[in-house]
Amino acid sequence: MSRETMLRFALIAFGIIFCLVYPLAVVWPSGWAWHEGSPASSHYFMMIVGIYATLGVYLIRASSNPPAHRSLISFTIASSVVHAGIMAVQSFDHDMHHGHLLGDVPALLLVAIVLALLMPRAVPS
Repeated sequence: MSRETMLRFALIAFGIIFCLVYPLAVVWPSGWAWHEGSPASSHYFMMIVGIYATLGVYLIRASSNPPAHRSLISFTIASSVVHAGIMAVQSFDHDMHHGHLLGDVPALLLVAIVLALLMPRAVPS
């Protein structure tokens, strides 16, 4: 299987997962939600759900031609590392948030690592 084919599968898989942030928070709140109660009870969480669902759709669309979407893939890598780093630090603020060290923090780092390894190389000029 070629590197580009693996990247296409990764973009689709991560895109689907990003579209499923809300159900993940329902099934495993301590690993995916940052508040008590239902996921919909937090305006902040619903904003994040909207952003990640949108990114998920665009990652799925990018799978049709990954080299043409290098900037979107680069943004996904960088924002995933930044988001995971911030969440890792914040997870130590309260015992309730330690589950994120096993949930969304490693998930975002996995996204960044896989996409970085499969990222199409720049075309020499």
